[in-house]
Amino acid sequence: MSVSTRPSFTSKTAWAALGVESGEDTDEEVLDETPASQPDSASESAAKPTKSALKKQKALARAEKRQQEKLARAAARAQAAGTKVGVPPEGSTSSAAAPSVPVSLKDEATPEAPDVEEPETPVKEVVREVLEPVVVKPANGAAHLRKSNGSALPTPAPAPTPSPVPAPAPRKTEAPSPPASNIPSQVETKPLVQPSPASVPSEKEALVSRRNDIENPPEKKKQEQPPVQTAEQGKKKSGFVTRTLWTFIMIGGFITLLLMGHAYMVVLVMLCQTLVYREVTALFSLKRKDVGEPGARGRDPWSKTLNWYFFAVTNYFLYGESIIYYFKHVVFSNAQLAPFATNHRFVSFTLYLIGFVGFVLSLKRGYLKQQFGLFCWVHMTLLLVVVSSHFIVNNILEGMIWFWVPASLVICNDVFAYVWGITVGRTPLIKLSPKKTVEGFVGAFFSTIVFGLLWGTYFSRFQYMICPMRDLGVSAFNGQLQCTPNSVFVWQDWQMPAPLSVFLSTLLGHQVTSIPYTTYLFHLLVLSCFASLVAPFGGFFASGFKRAFDIKDFGHSIPGHGGMTDRMDCQFLMGVFTYVYYSSLIRDNHVTVGSILQTIVSGLTLAEQLELMADLKHYLESQGVAVKL
Repeated sequence: MSVSTRPSFTSKTAWAALGVESGEDTDEEVLDETPASQPDSASESAAKPTKSALKKQKALARAEKRQQEKLARAAARAQAAGTKVGVPPEGSTSSAAAPSVPVSLKDEATPEAPDVEEPETPVKEVVREVLEPVVVKPANGAAHLRKSNGSALPTPAPAPTPSPVPAPAPRKTEAPSPPASNIPSQVETKPLVQPSPASVPSEKEALVSRRNDIENPPEKKKQEQPPVQTAEQGKKKSGFVTRTLWTFIMIGGFITLLLMGHAYMVVLVMLCQTLVYREVTALFSLKRKDVGEPGARGRDPWSKTLNWYFFAVTNYFLYGESIIYYFKHVVFSNAQLAPFATNHRFVSFTLYLIGFVGFVLSLKRGYLKQQFGLFCWVHMTLLLVVVSSHFIVNNILEGMIWFWVPASLVICNDVFAYVWGITVGRTPLIKLSPKKTVEGFVGAFFSTIVFGLLWGTYFSRFQYMICPMRDLGVSAFNGQLQCTPNSVFVWQDWQMPAPLSVFLSTLLGHQVTSIPYTTYLFHLLVLSCFASLVAPFGGFFASGFKRAFDIKDFGHSIPGHGGMTDRMDCQFLMGVFTYVYYSSLIRDNHVTVGSILQTIVSGLTLAEQLELMADLKHYLESQGVAVKL
């Protein structure tokens, strides 16, 4: 039997104060709670509290919980000191003289065993709160003082009708408290059982276990995280120091190799492409579960061998082509190297066919899909990495400036994009790289153009930078590299129109009639635009690649920077463009001794070569040049 009406002698405000237990409820508490009262009518049951009322109730509950915890700690200290806690004050009704509870409530109450720990019901919390002198600050600004006899003083300001608030987590009291003399009949009560002395330590432990939730609310816990934040900040600081240190190490090593000569730069490019190839092909691993052996895993023993075999054959073909082209005068003048140069392409294709046959013979059941996937993966990597590196090597051999300046432009654009991005960046540029911003992209574009014009103009003054390499022993320290500069590096004067000349002369204070320039400046503009607008998409491509495999970096080749692929993603695209642009629009195609010698060796028979030598001797002697054979 349940009572559906609230007693007339209790005010609405006091009744609302009794019904508030806690403002923070967990899912488990909501599932286990039992409503302490029934709504007065169907309209009250259908009414839902507003958000402001719920917030006010939660604030009230948190204030109650903190006050109750303070009293509980005081009671625990008093009990530890030998002070008897929980005795009702004089004038209050003892537990023996407690008024009888209505029969309907007694029938519904569940008896408790003395030695069995049972979670408190919401009614027990209400009874305990009535007995404890707790000052409550309701949401409407009125104050209700709960006295030890359980009576509540109504206030003029009525509180909004609250809805039943979920009860807090079960907990036990330190000592039994006498029930109130005027408990509302709507509240279901259970007889309070005097705990045995043996249960006191367990209650104290339960109280201590809940103390952290009271003393450290969620707001305070969010603020009290300096150790974790400090450790994270220390880790970021350490990573920044490592990254900066290795940045200067790479720059210093790069400049040192640049000054040592072209051959060292070629070796550096080969080393970089090897690391990139290893990192990319390592993403594709061949693993399988053998049929009939669910727990066993196998690996294709030939997968790694074939990967590196195709890598070696491709490099043999590409670098052989470069050596033959740039060192014709050395290769074709040597009888031992001439067959190698003449049959280089046939030998390279034969080596590739051996690898292809070996791949077909290595096909195994259970590996087929993975093996063909790896075959395609390897060839894609060879095209994007090894072929691109080959073009970068050709740029070095054509003149160090065609490698040094484009690579510097890419690095400069990356740095300025970061600086402008963290300074004024607000608009995301592309989803593949969330940290890239439109402002950083545009700012880096103009900054790279200015940097490229100044940087390229300065290095175009040195023969070591602009001359093609014809001797592997040349370095910046011996100064032996001399050549006729390409026409794009020759300075010219642009005659200004008369009005412009007069204006600039008046503005500068001296006569100005022409402006010196080189064609290389226009090429620098093109290279700078490509490095700013197109080359970054090589980095975006690599970012999408990493997202596809759910990895942060391609490897750990460079401390603080990730893998070599993370640093070379834009350089490959820039290197290919530079070579195609240079070979199409800038290179001077002159007839050289090497090219003529290549034609003689590869196109003439021995008799024709002897006849050519006799004719050439006769021609030189007619010019007054003595030839001794």
